[in-house]
Amino acid sequence: MRQKLFIFGIVTTMVVIAGTIFKINRWPGAGKLLFAGLATLVLIFLPLALRNHYNAEKNRQTLLLHIVTWLTCFIVFTSMLFKIQHWPFTGILMTIALPFPYVVFLPVFLITTSKDKNFNIYNTVFILFLLAVSSVFSALLGLNVTRERIYDSYNISRHYNKTEKELNIIGNDALTPLSGKIDDVLNLLDEYRDLILREENINIGEWENNPEDLQRPESQRAILSVAGNRKLMDHIEISFRDLIQEARNSRQYKDLADALPAILDLQVDEDLPVLKYQNMTNALSWTLINLDGIETNLKLIRATL
Repeated sequence: MRQKLFIFGIVTTMVVIAGTIFKINRWPGAGKLLFAGLATLVLIFLPLALRNHYNAEKNRQTLLLHIVTWLTCFIVFTSMLFKIQHWPFTGILMTIALPFPYVVFLPVFLITTSKDKNFNIYNTVFILFLLAVSSVFSALLGLNVTRERIYDSYNISRHYNKTEKELNIIGNDALTPLSGKIDDVLNLLDEYRDLILREENINIGEWENNPEDLQRPESQRAILSVAGNRKLMDHIEISFRDLIQEARNSRQYKDLADALPAILDLQVDEDLPVLKYQNMTNALSWTLINLDGIETNLKLIRATL
C-alpha cells in the first residue's frame, strides 16, 4: 500500500509540476493540468496518505490533527488554484487561506503534539518553517499574478493610445450635433483622468508613454478621492445620457444609440444609461485603462460620422 501510495504521489506531483511549467510558458492545457493535479492531490492523494498514516499510528488522539491537516491543505491549494486561474472569489479565498494555517492548524498541531512525550521538537520547527514558506509563496504568487495582469493591461492601454493619436490626426471637420456631444463627453473624461493623474503626481504624457511609472498601480486612493467629486461624476453621467439621446433623435444613428451603452461600458436602468461606478473606481491602472478604451471608442465613432 505504501509503495503504491508513493508512486501515486510522485505521478500527482509530476502533473502539478507539468501544469506549472505549462502556465509559466503560457502553453495550452496549463489550466487543465493544474486543475487535474491539484484536485487529485487534495481530494485523493492527501486523504489516502493521511488515512494510511493514521492507521499506522493507531492513536485516536491525532484524528483531529489529521482532519485539520487535510482541511488546511484543501483551503491553501484551492486558493492558489483560483488565484492562478483568475476565477471569481479569489480575494476571499486568499484572505481565508493565508491566516488559516496559523489560526486553525498550528494550535491543533501544538496541542496534539504536546500530549506526546516522545514527540521531537525539531518536527515542530520543521512544521513552522513549512508554514512560513507556504505563506511567502502564497503572497508572492498573488503579487506575481497581479503584476502579470497589470502588465498585460498596459499593452492594451498602449494600443488605445496609439489609436487615439491616429484618430486625432484624422480629425473630424464636419461638426454635427452628435460629434459635439461626443466632444463634451471626451472633455469631461479628460478632466476626470487629469484629476486622477494629478493625485499621483504624473501627467498625461507620462501615463501614455510609460504607464509602468505608476508607483501604486493597484491603489484606489486617487480614484476614490476624485470619484468623491459628485459634481464632476454627475456631469459625466449627464453627458453620456445627452449623447445617447442625441443619437436616438436621429433615425440615421438609431442603431448606434442602442449600441452605445455596451460600447461605453454603461448599464441601462429604466431606459437611462448609468455609469458603472465599479469600473470608474477600480484599481488605479485599470481605471485609467478603462478610460483610454472609452475615449478610443468615442473617437472611432466620431471619425465615422
